[in-house]
Formats: sequence, C-alpha cells, structure tokens
Amino acid sequence: MSKITAAISAVGKYLPDYILTNKELETLVETNDDWITSRTGIKERRILKEPNQGTSFMAIRAAKDLLQKSNVDPKEIDMVIVATATPDLPVASTAVFTATEIGATNAFAYDLHAACSSFLYGMSTAASYIESGRYKKVLLIGADKMSSIIDYTDRATCIIFGDGAGAVLFEPNSEGMGLQDEYLRSDGSGREFLKIEAGGSILPVSEDTLKNGQHFVHQEGKTVFKFAVSNMADVAEKMLIRNQLSNDDISWLVPHQANKRIIEATAKRVNVDASKVMMNIHKYGNTTSATLPLLLADYEHQLKKGDNLIFAAFGGGFTWGSIYLKWSYNS
Repeated sequence: MSKITAAISAVGKYLPDYILTNKELETLVETNDDWITSRTGIKERRILKEPNQGTSFMAIRAAKDLLQKSNVDPKEIDMVIVATATPDLPVASTAVFTATEIGATNAFAYDLHAACSSFLYGMSTAASYIESGRYKKVLLIGADKMSSIIDYTDRATCIIFGDGAGAVLFEPNSEGMGLQDEYLRSDGSGREFLKIEAGGSILPVSEDTLKNGQHFVHQEGKTVFKFAVSNMADVAEKMLIRNQLSNDDISWLVPHQANKRIIEATAKRVNVDASKVMMNIHKYGNTTSATLPLLLADYEHQLKKGDNLIFAAFGGGFTWGSIYLKWSYNS
C-alpha cells in the first residue's frame, strides 16, 4: 500500500477592490514612492474599506473561489482552519463562522495564530490530519485585515501591510505528491519587537490604551529585519540540505512577502534564480497570513505536477520555518 501524503488539490483567493498606492500614502505620512519602493519593493496594497466587514468576509470569498473552481461540495470538507492574526472577534472563532457561511456543515473549524508564519504552520497542521487518515478534505485559509490594526500615521508600519485572503484544499495523495518535509521554529524572546501592546489579557482595553494608540501594530524594524533575513534564509537552506536538493531541483521558492530585500536574501542563500522566486509584494504588500496562498493562487497557471516548492516564512513572536512540497496537479 502506497504511503498517503497530503497534497494541495485546489487554490482560491480574494482581494479587496480598494488600492492604496504609495502616492496616496505620501498624503498621510512623511514618505514617498521612491523611499517605499527601494526599501520594501511595495508599490500598492489592497484595503478592505467597507464598514462591518472583517477577516471572515475575505476568508469566505477566498473559500468560495476555491470551491467554485474545483467543483468541491462544501459538505465534503472535514475541517476548516483559518490562519489569521486579525480574527473577527476576540473569542468566537473566525474559522467556525467561515465554515458555516460556505456551507461546510460537516466540518469542525478553528483559528490558528502564529503571526506571518500562521499559514506555514497551518500547512503542517492540515497535512498531519490528512496523513493520519482521519480526514480527507482539509480547507486551509490564510486571511488578514491588517488595516484594522495599523496606525496610518506610523511610517514604519503603514507602508508595509495590506489586506487579503487565500485558500488551499489539502487531500490525500498516493503518488508521492504533497508535503515532503518541514522545519518549524519559534523563539518567544522576540515578542517585544513586533506586537500590539494592548487588548490582550496583560493589558486590557482602557481609555488610556486607546488614547496612547496601544492597539496598533508596533515593530522595531531593524531588529525584525535582521532576524527575518537570517532565519528565513537558514531554514530554506536547511530544507535543501536535509532533502539532498540542489538549486536546480527547486522549481519555485515560495517566500513570505514581508520585504523584497528579505526575499532576495533568501533566494541568494539557496542560489535560486529570480525567475524561480514567486513574488507579488509590489501589488499587495505584506498580507501576513495570506501571502503564501496568494502566491499559489497568482502562480497556479505556471505550476506543473511534480514541481518542487520550497516555502519559507518569518513572523512576530518570533515564528519561522520552511516546508518542502511537491505540486500535485497541472492547471
């Protein structure tokens, strides 16, 4: 009997209509297009502007896009995971609401939060459920409404982040496709460098925390950049060495879209040509949990069955890791 692996069998995405350009940001903070582009590679990002619409709004639409393209009956889905750093509500799970709204009435659901590594960790989780033989269809969605936690007077963060959602379906595979290996890490000493100070159990919401702007993302850019460059590159290289892969064996590098310089440093470490590096940061910015599935959705038509994909991500906390996956279908 062939070993069962967990393969991605379908993808979907959703992006808000509103485009926040670098030119518009010039009217909000002291910055300019050249400065932003040269330091981040970002030209524009999508923003969910409509009132009373949160992360689930985008997650639901990304899931429906996947279901429509793949003709999968939502009642066949066993499990829904929403990887997110911006849940709709503090307690009620965004994934549970999403599952109900897409008609996945036979699924159980929960949220997974590991900052910008959330989707990468979710891939490991979804694959483990599939490989166990317990479930046949696991829907993993990466979605974040970063605009809801960004201070648009803070140049260090407002130029970076955008909103969006991407979804993938994991199913059993007996041809050796799917997730091959993973290397995931975390270091809690990093949580001081990228965080939201208030709104949690340590510092609940108060008049003072609101007045002091403590409910927005704060990051020490230089420290985060240094850790991200070294750790993303390290784990991507380790994935190649562990699996005896040369740079010629890599079909695509799928890096978290945090900063173009970080992406280029990771590609350089594993000696992958720029033509093999997935990149859409110029269009969407850093969508946190959504960057990896949005890459897959944007590049789906270029992917071929058997392609070797190396994923790498780094997030607040700190969290980071790499996954080696073989693509399972031709578009």
